[in-house]
Amino acid sequence: MPISQQRKVRWHETFIAFIQERLHAKLDKLKDDDPKREARREELLAQHQHGVWIEDAARRVTQIQAVTHSLKPIHPDARGTNLYVEPGRLPSLNELGSHALGQTFAGDVVGSAAALDVYKFLKLEVDGVSLLAALLADDEAAVQALHDDPEQAKAWRDALVGLMQPRAGGSSSHTRAKQLYWLTGSDPCADGDYELLAPLFATSLSHAVHAQIQEDRFGDVNKAARAARRERKAHDGVFHDYPGLAVQRMGGTKPQNISQLNSERGGVNYLLASLPPVWTVSPARLPVDAHSVFDKLFIARPEVRRAVRSLRQFLESDPEPNLETRQRREAYIDTLLDELVTLSGELQQVMPAGWTCASTDEEKRFQKLARAEQLWLDPLRAELPQEADFAREWLWMDWPAEIGQRFANWLNAQLKGKLPVGDVEAREWKKALLTDEDGFAQQLSEQRKQLDAPRYIAVREGGMP
Repeated sequence: MPISQQRKVRWHETFIAFIQERLHAKLDKLKDDDPKREARREELLAQHQHGVWIEDAARRVTQIQAVTHSLKPIHPDARGTNLYVEPGRLPSLNELGSHALGQTFAGDVVGSAAALDVYKFLKLEVDGVSLLAALLADDEAAVQALHDDPEQAKAWRDALVGLMQPRAGGSSSHTRAKQLYWLTGSDPCADGDYELLAPLFATSLSHAVHAQIQEDRFGDVNKAARAARRERKAHDGVFHDYPGLAVQRMGGTKPQNISQLNSERGGVNYLLASLPPVWTVSPARLPVDAHSVFDKLFIARPEVRRAVRSLRQFLESDPEPNLETRQRREAYIDTLLDELVTLSGELQQVMPAGWTCASTDEEKRFQKLARAEQLWLDPLRAELPQEADFAREWLWMDWPAEIGQRFANWLNAQLKGKLPVGDVEAREWKKALLTDEDGFAQQLSEQRKQLDAPRYIAVREGGMP
């Protein structure tokens, strides 16, 4: 059997299988107690004969139209022009648009929902080629499979591919469609300098966006990434999230009345958040004209303010001197220590080495910082060739104890009022900072390695190892 004849047989068998599947679906809906059941069954059998069904499909295809840009989603009752434009033929733009789909896109169909089965028929495939594509290419095997009579087969072929053609009568809009005047000239007072635009819904692009978001939200890959993020575990993949995502439902309980693709999505159309930016203060605020980062930068951090307020209120309640009290107090102090280490890390990352000794008038505003805080916050300054004295002071390691004392004095000042805090409490706060092995002490140890400083430094009065 010639290859063309074999392909004709495969197309014919595909048609028969599709028609029979539709027939059985309707026969299954017949009720056994319906007195007209047998008559209805005979009627369905007659309607789903190969030639009869395709002839009916060729007649009903005029009720639908293939589109990539549709008017129906703008308003379900709107009547007017829809467009079918292959994305690959659109001009390429920097902005995201239908042109980005290239050759991989899903065409949509609008029109009578009762005729959407015709489009499903045209989507049947043999050897990876859809019936619609085959008929558009005048594939001999596909055309001959429609009917044994060549003239009848061609007539049905011409009718079926008609859904790709624009409707007669030229472009038109509707009172329920959106329209806007766009200034194309230079005189906004001249009517002739405007073009009337009728926006259409990019249904093929919307369908591609929906598919991507569905995969990002519910796909197995993103589920694994989401679980790793929730459990704070390392993950090699990328976690996708869409904050402020909105869902628009088109067509209500009958999404098929909008379009075929809308029906496949269950009427769901995703809307990405389009909001003005929310200004947030940079996490690395700079200590300009400051004698200490504790005075303005540290207390300005939201977590620091919350921790200080909660600690003050807790201590003012005069809690019992037991283990629970000590653990709760230590939790508040740990929060402050974490924020302190974070603050220093942010400054060390953002600012260049030697930022506390810069020479310009603008940069000299950082030189007001206490010497101990310069040593703490600008450790890489010790690597500069002209900063031998600074390096010597840094390696001498007297300054960490002073940072601990400055932290203790600052915290006492925050708690003073109803609370009788003094030297005893200050020593406790200082000790907490200097022995913070997961924070301040660890950060200091890493800096020693980076600066190739001795791993072990002798303990001196007022200092630390």
